[in-house]
Amino acid sequence: MGVVASAPAKVILFGEHFVVYGEPAIVLAIDKRAYVKVETRNDKRIYARSANLNIAGYFEEGVFHPEKGGENARYKLEPVKTVVDKVFELAGRNAGLNIEIRSTVPVAAGLGSSAAVAAATALAVAKTLDIELAKEEVFRITYEAERVVHGTPSGVDPAIATFGGALLFQMDTGVKPLEAEMDIPLVIGDTQIQRSTRDLVAKVRRLREKFPAVIEPIMRSGRKIVLHAIEAIKQQDLETLGELVDINHGLLCAVGVSHEALERLISEARKAGALGAKLTGAGGGGCMIALTEHDKLDAVAEAIQRAGGIPYVARKTDVGARIEP
Repeated sequence: MGVVASAPAKVILFGEHFVVYGEPAIVLAIDKRAYVKVETRNDKRIYARSANLNIAGYFEEGVFHPEKGGENARYKLEPVKTVVDKVFELAGRNAGLNIEIRSTVPVAAGLGSSAAVAAATALAVAKTLDIELAKEEVFRITYEAERVVHGTPSGVDPAIATFGGALLFQMDTGVKPLEAEMDIPLVIGDTQIQRSTRDLVAKVRRLREKFPAVIEPIMRSGRKIVLHAIEAIKQQDLETLGELVDINHGLLCAVGVSHEALERLISEARKAGALGAKLTGAGGGGCMIALTEHDKLDAVAEAIQRAGGIPYVARKTDVGARIEP
């Protein structure tokens, strides 16, 4: 039957881009999950397949042999192999494995898809080899896999995929759990426009270097938004949280990381009754989020779809990486 594990995706609720300069960010795990099924094989091959990405292939003696997707398959599956190798090290042995990946997380949309796959893979491979991984070990393994994807990841995506819930992240202090008992219903709108996070971060950096007296106060305002948002979450004040979402989006527009497709989805979501809407992640395409009361979720999702986006209704989840029953 094999072992199945899953891990959640994420959205950045507040603080993207400004976090690069030491300001805090609030990140939520959402109830869109990546699922990984692992079975043993009779040989020593590590065979991996992703139906969502239409890629497949196997690793044998360190060499990748593509079956679907060619070089792109190797690039996408290399982090999975990193996870497997790390678990083998902890187990003190290896085995041939079939790894099947399926996900409800949009890929390359800034929602933490690769970290969710890595965390789920770590748990499923470990269970298959009859070893128990502490959450901290899952986090460390997932972080190593994210280094393959992103070079120098912040640690936000591995943390949220591992632990779930809400997290406060800051460069100098790292990741801290954030108490968030309230439900935080969202509609995610995917523009399906791919963009380079690296290029957008560089764009903000150039703007900051050119106009430091203008841009630095904007970033400090981002910090104040996060502090107000923490209080609103404690008070379970969804309306105030929505107002802060709108203000945060205004700041992100000011530093040049929005996009006409994002603006279209955000505008229509607000007209349909969202309490607040903003881009999430790097911007320049990718996804937006609309904080929405329960009775308006369908209307906001329909408005986003009419405006050309792909909507996903999502909620905060406290369930991190886990073995599925």
